[in-house]
Amino acid sequence: MIDQQMSLRGGAARLPVRPRTGRFLVLAAVFVCAACGLVYELELLALASYLIGDSVTQASVVLSVMVFAMGIGSLLAKRLRCRAAVGFGMIEAALALIGGSSALVLYASFAWLGDSQYALVGFSLAIGVLIGAEIPLLMTLIQRVDRQDAGGAVADLFAADYVGALVGGLAFPFLLLPMLGQLTGALFTGTVNAAAGGALVLWVFRRDLSARSRWLLVLANVSVIAVLATATVLVDDFERAARRAVYGDQVRVAVQTGVQEVVVTGTDRDSLGLYLDGRLRVSARDEYRYHEALVHPAMNGPRARVLILGGGDGLAAREVLRYGDVRAVTVVELDPAVTRLARTDPALSELNGHAFRDPRLTVVGADAFPWLRADHGRYDVVISDLPDPGITASTKLYSAEFYGLVAEALAPDGRLVVHAGPLGARPQTFWTVEASVRAGGLATRPYRVTGRYAGFAAGPDRSGGEDGEREDWGFLLAAAGEAPQAALAAGGPEPRSLRGRELREGARAAAEARLPGLLPSTLVHPRYWEDA
Repeated sequence: MIDQQMSLRGGAARLPVRPRTGRFLVLAAVFVCAACGLVYELELLALASYLIGDSVTQASVVLSVMVFAMGIGSLLAKRLRCRAAVGFGMIEAALALIGGSSALVLYASFAWLGDSQYALVGFSLAIGVLIGAEIPLLMTLIQRVDRQDAGGAVADLFAADYVGALVGGLAFPFLLLPMLGQLTGALFTGTVNAAAGGALVLWVFRRDLSARSRWLLVLANVSVIAVLATATVLVDDFERAARRAVYGDQVRVAVQTGVQEVVVTGTDRDSLGLYLDGRLRVSARDEYRYHEALVHPAMNGPRARVLILGGGDGLAAREVLRYGDVRAVTVVELDPAVTRLARTDPALSELNGHAFRDPRLTVVGADAFPWLRADHGRYDVVISDLPDPGITASTKLYSAEFYGLVAEALAPDGRLVVHAGPLGARPQTFWTVEASVRAGGLATRPYRVTGRYAGFAAGPDRSGGEDGEREDWGFLLAAAGEAPQAALAAGGPEPRSLRGRELREGARAAAEARLPGLLPSTLVHPRYWEDA
């Protein structure tokens, strides 16, 4: 066996390619492996944010564990340098199998076990160790092909590594995710990883391998590619089975948009459930209580022009359009697929009263934050029907800066209403939202309305309690100057369930539950995950 660490340039005579060609092939393998490694990392981050929530925490866990594990992998690779070729080939086969199957296993853990946190840490650790072992072995291999000074070899390797990471980082959101999805994208990446690593070793360094090592590598790579290919063929069946495990047997619509996964369950308007990224957003059994409590107190006063931020399901708009003196309603929804579904799905369009057919309603596909920064006139009522502040992507929409923009969009007698999460279950989040609204220049009137268990509690949005107990919805009514009263509009349409006495009692209960001294959440200092 040749001492590959101390090999001379003349040692390249044992290779089937010229030194320059061999060096190029090693660097090409570095490029491909680096791209695949970053895709695995981004896949873990994306899936963790979707399955677990709070992308800041999940990113911190994945990145810190992975970087730590890379250091461990680099140390462990020292023992393989005398057998760098076979060591690198086996590491790439293992990395392809583990990284390629990581998304599949994480989703399975979420669907059938209800928890994917431990699997996330385990995959981050394993992938990090294998990625960390790559560079020391590749350093040995490139010196084996064409010996050069250590500084030059390191510069070449890291240049190829960083460029590969750039390509992988761009390919994930712009090619793999939209074209293949999370599961198939990870499986495809693993196949490419195994093919690149196996081809380099079995072609360029085949003369350094014993017959046993050669057949072992062939068997390992063929087995890994076969497993990943089989999983790719079966991935659609797996997704359907996993969705049934998560959402039940009545999944009617399941689509991955450019923003989120949208799932609709139920056979008609009375059994409909709408899930966004695995979190219950609408349950037909109790949505009317939520939307009546959100909309009707804010409509007590001038209401000619109404702005709904979020609310792409059309259910808040349904309640607003019940007022005959409303002249214009604007719905600002980030995901056009949700509003499209609300228009076309028979059960959902029936549930929202075919609100999108009303000529008074206009839909804008935009992020609410930058949209508010442009001047679109003044509104008598602004309804914030946005995802829960505990979901990190929504944190900016519950910041003091955001409410400052809302205050500028309000007419002199205008009102804002905000769904601020369950007051009983997450009081710190609720009162942080309240402090943020006040920091935006508005006076607030908190109130709560008791909901009922909706049968699913995968996320912090509108579902009931995890143990089936009655849950509350917490709201904030706000205006410039004096805080508005939580009351129903005189002469307005009668809500199905909400009564003035319930509102008064809800406002009194909220005032008694106040947590003083909380600081507002801002763009540079978000605070909502502190209540996890």
